[in-house]
Formats: sequence, structure tokens, C-alpha cells
Amino acid sequence: MDRYSSKLSLRKYPLLRECFAEFLGTFLLVTFGDGSVAQAVLSRGANGDQNTVAWSFGVGITTGVLVSGSVSGGHINPAVSLAMVCLGRLPLKKFPFYALAQYLGGLVASLFIYLVYTDALDNFDDGDRKVGGPSGTAGIWATYPQPYVSIGNGFGDQIFGTALLVICVLAITDKFNSRPSSGLAPFLVGYVVVGIAMAFGLNAAFAINPARDLAPRIFTACAGWGSKPFSFRSHEWFWVPVVAPHLGALTGAAVYELCVGIHWPERYREDQLASADDNSSSTSPGYQHQQATKMDAMGRGTSNGNDCEVRL
Repeated sequence: MDRYSSKLSLRKYPLLRECFAEFLGTFLLVTFGDGSVAQAVLSRGANGDQNTVAWSFGVGITTGVLVSGSVSGGHINPAVSLAMVCLGRLPLKKFPFYALAQYLGGLVASLFIYLVYTDALDNFDDGDRKVGGPSGTAGIWATYPQPYVSIGNGFGDQIFGTALLVICVLAITDKFNSRPSSGLAPFLVGYVVVGIAMAFGLNAAFAINPARDLAPRIFTACAGWGSKPFSFRSHEWFWVPVVAPHLGALTGAAVYELCVGIHWPERYREDQLASADDNSSSTSPGYQHQQATKMDAMGRGTSNGNDCEVRL
């Protein structure tokens, strides 16, 4: 077994390793989350409600971050990855690969949910796939607003919810704040998602993650619902859970940094020391030897540039 695992190992390909981690983490998030929606909808509320859905998404987030956190940082959300790029915690060149892995994770999870609940779907709607109404099932996978929610209100709802998520994630992972142990962080992030779901799930089902909405929406369009998941409300809604979370993540990152992050005295001293080290020792033999040792370790696969902790 060890012989085969060594041949399949991606230690020498850190970016690919990180993408696989993001794929699996997002797969778990969508599987637990949308799976709970499927159970609630297809049982007509007998085996699930808003509370079970909220907690299932929390479990999905927790397990997804546990799986991927030490490898890729456990973003499992393109909007979060974009915020990390803007904060300098993720190289811009990695962002497209992270996002692709996250969308693929959501797409594959959608397929498995469909396969598990195929008979239940047919029993529920007699094979007539609809978006809304008493027999609507597209909402199992993607999010759709309440009839009374305007596009503007829904857009703001998604910005606000995602901003809350990123603010809390940055607080949990800020080394200068009262940061919990790395093993506890995924559970706290899961609790944050449960709170957002319970407080702000009414308007448009708290997408706050483009990979949890667009990928399942694409799947439903290909799996029997036709163009309806995209033509809903005259094509005016489908882009909202994609664009708004990205803006919300950037807003949340800016708010946390402006209110808390940039004001830590320890952070200022750390930046000053780093600047002094760069100016005084970047040409010294000892510094060059240290850098060469780091690069050699990375080449052997002993490090991929990510700490062994959740670095959202």
C-alpha cells in the first residue's frame, strides 16, 4: 500500500495538492448542506426544517475545513479566496485554480445528491422538474429568493451575509486576536455559518458562497430542469449569488482590517522587524543559506507554503 501511495503522492506538486483539498472540502460542504435541503423538501418537512438545514451546512463547513485547512487554508469558497488574495494571504496566480477546484467540488456533490435522491425526486414531482411552486425542487441545489424579495434586497442580503462570514473568519484566524487552537477553528467557522443561516436565511437562503450556488445551478440546468434555473425572474437572479458574495467578502475583509486588523501594536512591530531584517541581512551568507534550506525543503515536498493550521 505504501508503495502505491508514494507513487500517487502529490508532495512534489503543492498547487495540485491544494486544489484537491479545496475540491474535497467544497464537496463535503455542498453534500451535507444541500443533502439536508433535499431531505427536508422531499419529505415535505417531515424529516427536516430550517434548523436542520442550518446545522447541516455548519457540519459541512466544519468537515470541509478540517479536511482542507492544513493543506490549502480551507477556503472552500471562491469569495473567501478572493478576500485572501486582497489581504496578501493567497497569491493571485493561485486564485483561478482554487476557484475551479471549488466549483468542481460543488458540481460533483450536486451529482451525488441527485443520484441518492432520484427516486424521492420522482415520487415528489412525478418527473416534472420545476423551480418554484408546491412541487418545485430546483431550490434543493441552488438558491432562489422569496417572491417578495427584490433583486436589490437580495443583492444586499448576500453582501451582508458574506461580509459577516469573512469578518468572523478573520477574527477566528487572526494570530494577534484571541485565536483558538487550529483544531477548534473549523468548528467555530461552522458555528458562524449556522448563525448566519438561522438569522439571515429567510430572504434568499444564505448562499454566501458562489461554489455552493452556481455549480449546483449548472448541474440542475443539465439534469432535467432545463433553462429554468437561469431564466428564473427573467434571468435577473442567477448572477446575484455569484457576484454579491465576492463583493461581500471584500467588504468584510476591509471592515475587519480597518476596525481591528491594522491596529495591532504587535503587527506593527512585526512589520518593522521584518523590514529591518530584509534591509540588513538579505545579502548575508546566513540569510542566503536559510532561504536555500527553505527552498530545498519545499522541493522535497516537506512544505507547500501553508502552515499546518487553518489559514482562512
